[in-house]
Amino acid sequence: MTTKYIFVTGGVTSSLGKGIIAASLAKLLQAQGYRTTIQKLDPYINVDPGTLNPYEHGECYVTDDGAETDLDLGHYERFLNVPTSQANNVTTGRIYQSVIEKERRGEFLGKTVQVIPHITDEIKERVQILGNSGDYDIVITEIGGTVGDIESLPYVEAVRQLKWDLGENNAISIHLTLIPYLSAAGELKTKPTQHSVKTLMESGVMADILVCRTEHELPKELRAKLAKFCNVREEAVIQSIDASTIYDVPNLMLEQGLDKVVLKKLNLDSSTPDLTQWNEFLNRHKNPKGEVNIGLIGKYVELQDSYKSILEAFIHAGAENEVKVKIESIHSEYLNDDNMKFKLGHLDGVLVAPGFGERGVEGKISAVSYVREANIPFLGICLGMQMAVIEYSRNVLGLKDANSTEMSEQTPHPVIDLMEEQKSITDKGGTMRLGGWDCELLEGSIASNVYKTKTIKERHRHRYEFNNIYKEKIETAGMKATGYNPDTGLVEIVELPEHPWFVGVQYHPEYKSTVANPHPLFVAFVKAALNHSEKRKGVSMAQE
Repeated sequence: MTTKYIFVTGGVTSSLGKGIIAASLAKLLQAQGYRTTIQKLDPYINVDPGTLNPYEHGECYVTDDGAETDLDLGHYERFLNVPTSQANNVTTGRIYQSVIEKERRGEFLGKTVQVIPHITDEIKERVQILGNSGDYDIVITEIGGTVGDIESLPYVEAVRQLKWDLGENNAISIHLTLIPYLSAAGELKTKPTQHSVKTLMESGVMADILVCRTEHELPKELRAKLAKFCNVREEAVIQSIDASTIYDVPNLMLEQGLDKVVLKKLNLDSSTPDLTQWNEFLNRHKNPKGEVNIGLIGKYVELQDSYKSILEAFIHAGAENEVKVKIESIHSEYLNDDNMKFKLGHLDGVLVAPGFGERGVEGKISAVSYVREANIPFLGICLGMQMAVIEYSRNVLGLKDANSTEMSEQTPHPVIDLMEEQKSITDKGGTMRLGGWDCELLEGSIASNVYKTKTIKERHRHRYEFNNIYKEKIETAGMKATGYNPDTGLVEIVELPEHPWFVGVQYHPEYKSTVANPHPLFVAFVKAALNHSEKRKGVSMAQE
């Protein structure tokens, strides 16, 4: 079967949800037996999001092969339960870097290097890598930004060329746009969408399908108007009304017939998608039998996208445990001994989040100390695990100035230190310990009981590590290293056996949690939080 291509563009405004629409469509196509993948083309000039501030861009998502990518790839994996790779995310920076390297090698034989054809040819080549692999029937390509942006023009031109090159039934474009509701007039307005489609047409691309984000139902006459003025069939005007959860969107798109319209235009057979497992998850998510309160302690909590994968992993784990996980975002910079009990005392579990730099770390260390002593279930991820090691070294071992050399290069007790292979690195982008690494689990540990296997493979993104010079001292005091990399001896997991549930992991389990496979560590953590909640309620009732 010839690989088919679907291009998803956006207009009027950013943040309309191209990634969710792309992932939802992919889910519907996958559920009909088509091997489907999604890729993201990002117009920014950064080579990847690895050096971008989370306030600027949200979380940096990491794939098994070590690519630092856009957070939309997390949505793709969570919806499809299929790993993504370096090939699924392309940036303008990477495109230009590749073209310039080719020019320096003389591959263009002295020709003047230009946006057209050299940049657009490079984009076209990258778009088709996944399709040419033979692994997929359909490749959905989401183009970041908004039509009309200067940065997006080469991508839109590449789409125009590809639609021409591949032929009518092999490539289609979906344009996601906004139908605003003006409350003063009491009307839905189509003009922004008409202008957006016109801008797309000026670049030579005709939208085959319109997906319209809206807060209100689109009446039939309005759809007919859009179809007439935007050169699409009425059946191809798809309503995307605001949903209570992103996981509703595949069903909403199914009701609207998006998959049928797409498959018809690609000249492919359509059937009823099998969404049994998906809907079972949705049912558990929407009808919880209980509730747990979990504190998420970080320094980017004002922007939820900074911890997107963690928040989604809690949704998956909550559904698995049939409870609603209520997240309380707690800024570590404002945590201190005076407000600790007020902020954390009522919680059923606490997660200390990943991060970089010294801002807010003392608040994280104090929080770990509080939950350790109060026997509140704890999960530390990456920096969160390192904070647990520092806290234990300071308050149990008595190494008062214990720290990470990331925070204090002169610390007399560097219980967390820069990895040996990182010491000669000066470039910041793409140089951390990245991607999937093996981890051997200690038999009888919490981790081994959670994973139910001896060896796991998890994704990493860090420069600093547990300093094995202190391993014997720390373990003698009671904190156990229960997971380690078999090749390097790097400690990946620490636990407190005397605590009800206390686990710190150097890796990022949240990256591998999906609807079909909730991450076992999050599932176990939520279960521990539920047990803590029930125990507290039991004590409270006994006191009454």
